[in-house]
Amino acid sequence: MTKPFYYEDYTIGAKRTTLGRTITETDIVLHAGQTGDFYPHHMDQEWCKTQPFKQRMAHGTLIFSVGVGMTAGDINPEAMSYGYDKLRFIHPVFIGDTLHVNVTIQEKRAHPKRPQQGIVVEHVEMVNQEEQVVLACDHLLLVNKTPVSEEK
Repeated sequence: MTKPFYYEDYTIGAKRTTLGRTITETDIVLHAGQTGDFYPHHMDQEWCKTQPFKQRMAHGTLIFSVGVGMTAGDINPEAMSYGYDKLRFIHPVFIGDTLHVNVTIQEKRAHPKRPQQGIVVEHVEMVNQEEQVVLACDHLLLVNKTPVSEEK
């Protein structure tokens, strides 16, 4: 576990990048089984050959969940996910694509009902091996403010 990171410790414009992860056929099959989404875009190789992309593509929800997992490497006991805004699937992801995630601290704002906490907005972009953005969203973190007893 890393050092606690309070609301005041976040800097707008700060960036981090994850390591890569390659999407496999197994990922797609498991996700289809977990969600019940067996649409031919994901599961029917022959049908996909008749479509514009000519191959199966990963579920958007699969890519989103993989990206969330890729960004969750450091545990901050002073923060928790408050949700996601503006989620977009920008470019399809295919079997064999390798993705990484770029995260930028975009905004900090007071919580309207919790004065001891603030909201930190991380802009998240998943990028493939060709540097194409495949997914973008804003991740809202609910972050504790520095307790008065610990202020510098």
